[in-house]
Amino acid sequence: MDVRTLARLVLEGDHAAAARAISWVEDGHPGAGELLRELGPHTGRAYVVGLTGPPGAGKSTLADALVRLLRRDHVRVGVVAVDPTSPFSGGALLGDRIRLVEHSSDPEVFVRSLATRGALGGLSEAADDVVRVLDAMGCGVVLLETVGAGQAEVDVVRAADTVVVVAVPGLGDAVQTLKAGILEIADVFAVNKADHPEADRTVRELQAMLRLLPKAGWEPPVVSTVATTGQGVDELLAAVHRHRAYQESSGLLRQRRRERVRAQILRAAELHVREELLAAHQDLEDLASQVEEGRLTAREAARQLLQRAGVGR
Repeated sequence: MDVRTLARLVLEGDHAAAARAISWVEDGHPGAGELLRELGPHTGRAYVVGLTGPPGAGKSTLADALVRLLRRDHVRVGVVAVDPTSPFSGGALLGDRIRLVEHSSDPEVFVRSLATRGALGGLSEAADDVVRVLDAMGCGVVLLETVGAGQAEVDVVRAADTVVVVAVPGLGDAVQTLKAGILEIADVFAVNKADHPEADRTVRELQAMLRLLPKAGWEPPVVSTVATTGQGVDELLAAVHRHRAYQESSGLLRQRRRERVRAQILRAAELHVREELLAAHQDLEDLASQVEEGRLTAREAARQLLQRAGVGR
């Protein structure tokens, strides 16, 4: 299928075409760049909600409950569930789509699992472009569920308009569970499995931690949910809507999206430079030998490698 035909079908909301487009993006198909350029003018309308938090917090079940509510409001929804990479196939290991199987027959819901493919921050390198495809196909909201890497999983802040950090009682001290990095990226907190005896304590701990953070206009609310029954999910979605309204009225949403684009450009540049350097395999081996022998420092070798590869001139 040629690029323009594929782009036209994606814009028409064709699920098979969107699946193929995402595969092109994820696999680095030669036509992926041109496809994204065709889709580009039709993006920027979807609101991206990131779901992150420790493993076992119930992020996928919460995503399922949010999809149900959004569909009640007749919103077309895209779900990107980022899973650990299989060491054998390189594909998504957990396959979070099984938790959203009841939506599989709904033409207004598109669900896709992505593998992290070694990315350490909870998102794959292709996640931004996959969201762009779903945006172009007309999804009003895209739920972006990260892999559940815990404290280091902060990449979602660069990809989402609103970040929901999902905490869960019974995993010990919430301060130790979330840590500062993932705590500070939250726009909304969801204490899931709120029917657990320790749930109220977890809510109090989060509220206490939030009082210690510098005030920055928006104060993240803490919402108690039980995703399996839907309890509190209305309140969670309402909190997301309030955060969206706050950002739109203050101009922060436009600023956040511009920062996201800058970060995407820098990551693309870094990837390009890395590919150029890896292509200079013999130079790299020669310089590695000199560093091992103590004739060069690693910093000096890096400078020479850049010069030999013709990068950064």
